[in-house]
Amino acid sequence: MIQIIGTKQCNETKKAIRFCREARIVHHFVDLNERSLSPGEIASILTTYRAEELIDTASKVYRKEGYAYRVYDPLEELREKPALHKTPIIRFRGKTHLGYDEAILRAWGASDA
Repeated sequence: MIQIIGTKQCNETKKAIRFCREARIVHHFVDLNERSLSPGEIASILTTYRAEELIDTASKVYRKEGYAYRVYDPLEELREKPALHKTPIIRFRGKTHLGYDEAILRAWGASDA
């Protein structure tokens, strides 16, 4: 099963969920506003991406709180403020992809059938 991690407000996350529904791909959505990532989920994602790559530098939280001008631990900030995550984060059988990618969803969905 494909896991889509994001928020209900994120347009890219909405696209990924809509694509999975239309293509009848079994998926599970995790809303970062309702539940933060577990240490195991974070560790799994960090096998593919560095913590700095997971921070959305275009987000309102990033700009409003001045992250561009301060020194911070990216992993700690991601744990404390899930709104800093680039979304969607798509996971499938130990693999992780950052962002909406129809080809990846189609390939992972086909291998899950």
